[in-house]
Amino acid sequence: MSAALSGAVDLSGLKARADAARQQPSQGGRPAAGGAVIDVTEATFQAEVVERSLQQLVVVDLWADWCGPCKQLSPVLEKLAAESNGAWVLAKIDVDANPRISQLFGVQSIPTVVAIAGGQPVDAFSGAQPEPQLRQWIGQLLEALKDKLPGAQAAQQAGGEDGEPPQDPRFVEAEDAFERGDFAEAEAAYRRILDSEPGNEQAKAALVQARFAARAADTDPSAVARADAAPDDLDAQFAAADHEVAVGQVESGFGRLVAAVRRTAGEDRNRVREHLVGLFELFDPADERVIKARRDLASALY
Repeated sequence: MSAALSGAVDLSGLKARADAARQQPSQGGRPAAGGAVIDVTEATFQAEVVERSLQQLVVVDLWADWCGPCKQLSPVLEKLAAESNGAWVLAKIDVDANPRISQLFGVQSIPTVVAIAGGQPVDAFSGAQPEPQLRQWIGQLLEALKDKLPGAQAAQQAGGEDGEPPQDPRFVEAEDAFERGDFAEAEAAYRRILDSEPGNEQAKAALVQARFAARAADTDPSAVARADAAPDDLDAQFAAADHEVAVGQVESGFGRLVAAVRRTAGEDRNRVREHLVGLFELFDPADERVIKARRDLASALY
């Protein structure tokens, strides 16, 4: 469990108050569309969080109206819950209206998010998080709990044999465009994701791939011969390097541009360097071919 929780938490402490409060009209606990998001109070905490967590993962969102980061985080959590096909439920708790729940968790700042399974907290974090990290966090929890909670088992079935949660429809749209060779539409789809989530690393990496695919689609084997015949034609060198990388001749493509760096100076050298660095972004930084080419580029520059 993360440091967001001050220590072991015994959720049964709210049971007596919850049982008594059930005798009075409740102001919370009204589920949103599809039951994916639930407003929870001290009166409904036992039933809506503790008891529900025996069947499915419950993610508790502790928030307040005056909290700016809460307003960034809560809509993302609500969206992910709605997409989960019932694998987990989001329990939203206003800490100002329900201070004893906040005290129970030892909350020191909000937003604080606590994952509850089997009647007890299993993980937590504080502060707003970007959507990709939230997806990963929830996916890891569902995977870990898939053999313990019926709801997590349903998530595995809904996500396929590998147990992954449902895919983000925005990425599905972009990937479909990429698969059919519509690289311009794929690039536009990834740009739309980045417009709303500038820090989305998955979209950034995919955008690089889409741009490269669009360039490489316009090249052919003759690009290499043209570049070899005109070593000072930078556009020809770029096209040839793109083609070589696209067909798996990665070392040749990198080496071609390193050689061009050695032959050029000023703005021309900078253009070659930027194109080569852009090609590096297509690969894992730990790829031996990238590591060697980066050393060669440094030697050529300095």
